[in-house]
Amino acid sequence: MFFKLVTFSWAHFIVIVAIFGGWFTRFLFPNVRFEPPSRFRIGKPEDYLVGVSTRYKKRNSVWIVRTEKEIYVLSTTCTHLGCTPNWLPAEEKFKCPCHGSGFAKDGVNFEGPAPRPLERYGVSLDDVGEMIVDKSIVFRQERAEWGRPGSFLAV
Repeated sequence: MFFKLVTFSWAHFIVIVAIFGGWFTRFLFPNVRFEPPSRFRIGKPEDYLVGVSTRYKKRNSVWIVRTEKEIYVLSTTCTHLGCTPNWLPAEEKFKCPCHGSGFAKDGVNFEGPAPRPLERYGVSLDDVGEMIVDKSIVFRQERAEWGRPGSFLAV
């Protein structure tokens, strides 16, 4: 009886020490996410032809879109459930592979379950004439923010 009690007590003690040891070691390592910076350079406006550039899709999760009149930066996150749509140049649209949402070249949703258009990020020119994207500045079409300064660059 005595040995059962000692064994039972030691087992509980080891479990409790393991739990608290796990919690303690968790605090020894910082909660760090290694993501690209939210503000980055993308080159000069003349570096981009009319159309959609997918150069920064994987690294920074943005598309650079140039029209005859302006350049704007679209988020690569579908507004339905957060998947990454693909740019289909032949159809001139972004198509989400997860649930079929479709977005026009300007980011407006026109098919599928996406409840709203893609978001635009802030874009500006620095002193040297290079474009800077700031993903901490978000413009939404449903809030009538796409016409605001910083949501696009006139070319």
